[in-house]
Amino acid sequence: MTDTLKPTTNAPVWTDQSLRDPHGSSDKPEKVRAMFSAIARSYDLNNRLHSFWQDQRWRRVAVAMADVKPGEIVADVACGTGDLTEAFARTDAAQIIGLDFTPAMLELAEHKRQTRPIPARERIRYIEADAMDLPLESASVDVVSIAFGIRNVADPGKALAEFARVLKPGGRLVVLEFDRPKLAPVRWFNAFYAGWVMPRTATWISRDRSGAYRYLPRSVGAFMSRESFSELLSSSGFEHVRSRGLSLGIVRLYSGVRSAR
Repeated sequence: MTDTLKPTTNAPVWTDQSLRDPHGSSDKPEKVRAMFSAIARSYDLNNRLHSFWQDQRWRRVAVAMADVKPGEIVADVACGTGDLTEAFARTDAAQIIGLDFTPAMLELAEHKRQTRPIPARERIRYIEADAMDLPLESASVDVVSIAFGIRNVADPGKALAEFARVLKPGGRLVVLEFDRPKLAPVRWFNAFYAGWVMPRTATWISRDRSGAYRYLPRSVGAFMSRESFSELLSSSGFEHVRSRGLSLGIVRLYSGVRSAR
């Protein structure tokens, strides 16, 4: 990155003790923000390398699932460095709002928006915001998306209720999240790769000391099951809830429609 980007801190965040229950930590939001600040500069590189460039395909599938119509407004929550936000800019959306609560990630997203040949980049704007308290009017957007971020939220149910609030009746929600594959050989391989190989290589690439890449596999393993998450979607104001596995079930794409009630 250029020298215009602010340096980020890189101090220990996740300890062995806190990783025993990563979603139960009372200071989880602060830990997550510090963690992403520490790895922001190498975030895109690690995503590409450790997904074997599949992360971009997963986002394209999510955009296709959202079925954005001309003139619609998209809110991409936990947008990070803006990869999914940028993917939505390739649709006919009138506006794409990227929201994240880590300033270091948003700074990189805005840097990319200003310096890269992103289609219709003038339709993108970034806002610092918490997924559980979005600075958007009720029933003001047509699509809400969140990619690999819902498990990092302190209260996923509260975030989903907030997504339902800002969506227009009939608006669509798409959620990308890591999953535990059903097929045993794939599950075993993924556990070894995500639990042993990736934490070491990603930490080496990022020079991370926060424990971010130790948190990743623990946070996936400790997150609710696909069945429980689908039930949470249904109880949070969404109808026609569906999910499909991607890359042999390593990733799951959820979708739902905001109830008219």
